[in-house]
Amino acid sequence: MNTEDEPLLRALDAHVRNGGDRTAAEDFRRFLLAGGACFERSNPDGHFTGSAWLVSGDGHRVLLTHHRKLGRWLQLGGHADGERDLASVALREAEEESGLPDLRVEPAIFDLDRHWIPARGAEPGHWHYDVRFVVHATGTEAFAVSPESLALAWREVDALAGDPGTDASLARMARRWLAQRRASG
Repeated sequence: MNTEDEPLLRALDAHVRNGGDRTAAEDFRRFLLAGGACFERSNPDGHFTGSAWLVSGDGHRVLLTHHRKLGRWLQLGGHADGERDLASVALREAEEESGLPDLRVEPAIFDLDRHWIPARGAEPGHWHYDVRFVVHATGTEAFAVSPESLALAWREVDALAGDPGTDASLARMARRWLAQRRASG
């Protein structure tokens, strides 16, 4: 085991202790401990990514991207590209893809999602081991659409949680966010 991986292993354990999906955490743990270039896009089996559940200042809305390559509404995020601090990856991607300043990332893992990315051009299909973090908009919420997106939009979390047409992983995060908000007061 690489000692640089210990923070992610501890974060996965904490995620499970805080009610996160044990099976998903074990999948991520096995992938990490298998070694190899799991933080690099060049890994043909897959790689870690960091995503942001980017919430508005009032906590009632989340910023989503209409992803240019995948053609679906998703959370902001992207490749680790060698960076092992996936909370930093999520923050970087949120800043780059939204153009929003004054963002703040929570260090605890919010959600885990392993999903298949289909082959595109010369790039073969592969797995994304997506580690997701809550990122808060603390200033302006006037975003700028990046070249990676067809559009960006603030969406009501309540509506995402209750819409049967919402992507399953987005709906799961919406329900988790609402549960956390209710629990905190």
